[in-house]
Amino acid sequence: MILTLSMRQIFTLTAFAAGMVLINPVAQSADSSSSPATEDASLTPDFIYKYLVGEVAGQRGELGLASNLFLDLAKSSRDARLAERAAKAAIYGNNPAVAVQAVSLWAELDPDSVDAQQTTVQMLVSTGRMAETKPYLDKLLAKEDTRANGFLYLHSLFSRQTDKQAVLVLVQELAAKYPALPESHFAIAQAAWDAGNRELALEQLALAEKLHPGWELVALLQGQILFVDSPELAVNYYKDFLKKYPDANETRLSFARLLVNQKRSEEAKKEFVRLASASKENPEILVVVGLLSFQSGAHKEADTYFLDALNSDYADKDQVYLYLGHNAEKQGQDQLALDWYSKIQPGERYLDAKLNIAHVMSRTQGTDAGIEILKSLDGLHSAQQTTVNQAIASLLTQAKRNAEAYAILQETVSNLPNTPDLIYDFAMAAERMQKLDVMERELRKLIQLKPDYAAAYNALGYSFADRNINLPEAYSLIEKALLLRPKDHYIMDSMGWVYYRMGKLDKALDYLQKAYSTQTDPEIAAHLGEVLWHQGQRDEAIKTWEEALQSHPDNEVLLNTSKRFLR
Repeated sequence: MILTLSMRQIFTLTAFAAGMVLINPVAQSADSSSSPATEDASLTPDFIYKYLVGEVAGQRGELGLASNLFLDLAKSSRDARLAERAAKAAIYGNNPAVAVQAVSLWAELDPDSVDAQQTTVQMLVSTGRMAETKPYLDKLLAKEDTRANGFLYLHSLFSRQTDKQAVLVLVQELAAKYPALPESHFAIAQAAWDAGNRELALEQLALAEKLHPGWELVALLQGQILFVDSPELAVNYYKDFLKKYPDANETRLSFARLLVNQKRSEEAKKEFVRLASASKENPEILVVVGLLSFQSGAHKEADTYFLDALNSDYADKDQVYLYLGHNAEKQGQDQLALDWYSKIQPGERYLDAKLNIAHVMSRTQGTDAGIEILKSLDGLHSAQQTTVNQAIASLLTQAKRNAEAYAILQETVSNLPNTPDLIYDFAMAAERMQKLDVMERELRKLIQLKPDYAAAYNALGYSFADRNINLPEAYSLIEKALLLRPKDHYIMDSMGWVYYRMGKLDKALDYLQKAYSTQTDPEIAAHLGEVLWHQGQRDEAIKTWEEALQSHPDNEVLLNTSKRFLR
């Protein structure tokens, strides 16, 4: 639709544009020779018409038209506000050609505007014209009150640039004027590290630290660099830094996360406890300490931290209710667990709560009681219904009702044939039903569908090895699984088992011992004992089985294996 306005309408609507148009022509005196109306000859009816068309176009989402109109008006009127308007419309409308012109004009017309300079720099960087940013950045950094933050801004500004060496050269040129500013050295260190120049990065960090002792940004980047060399180097650096600056909580938080990453939970917990005591108003820290306490088996302590987080107005209360429910289960307090799960109302965590309630009910009141909870859920979308069906099948499997589990998974997978986790569960249900052709078909389909699904390679390879068939392919499949997940104890066990089937007992023993040292699983113990027995280490085999049976007296694989040899 073409917009047409009478002159009266144009003058009336000008009032709505007062925020951008400099003057309302109606309000000016006709004989005032020195008035702004006389000085600004561009404020003609045509000017106002174009402005209003630009306004309407912007409101309708026609940002290309709006940005072009505002840019033309800015050029004719030399009004910085119109140039800014044109620049923002072009940026939002993803029109880089107009945006570059508009932001350059904006910076020219309003040389003191930090926003104009920053937007110009961002526009030049985004269009690959990094070399042209230097004069604008020099102007930004010349302002003493914004200089320090300006240097810290450089890293995010150039983060997507592929030529990291060019970025480093530019940052060094910008920083050369400010050798006494710690932020300038820090900016060089960041650019050097991104460009792969470790030595320069550490050298510049040392200078920044000398100028600003105890600066946490320096400590965090130094720890990151040292971690690449060796996690232990980073751990030792953080320890030394925190001895000097015990109140450096950002550094302590990174240190604690590093310890968690290195599976040093007890050490991490101590650091989180210190953080919790230093920032009692931070419920997120309390939740983390609660989780670490839970993982280390300190369940009473975990309860304390979770409850403190609730009392500190932790935003996601439903998540804490889940944690408290899990913790109660671990302590054998099933009714308390149900109470916590029942607090969770419909929302993001509701399905998780119902799944947990079903498992507790199944364990305490029988499988059918748990299944009834899950079957009563309504209003589920397809992904949620799939999750529920998998949970029902899991409860049936635990109750040795394998045929029912197979049936529900078969029906579910027929409705959602390309869901990887569902296919895997169905394949495992088929194996339990001795439908080995179905198992193999589904696992091969899964490998085609999701080539990085390590469990599928492992399951098929282990099935072949356990039946002592297709050993070359079994080895190849397990090798692929181990490549995808090298620290998985189940896959290490499978590799040990296929080596055993191939008669390579030394290699079998090596993998099985690694697997068992990672996780004292009863089936790994059964395999390890069998290999030890065949190597002549019968006392060690018996000891392995007996110790495992103390913790897992009902495991069928372990019982059958030990009985078979001890008989």
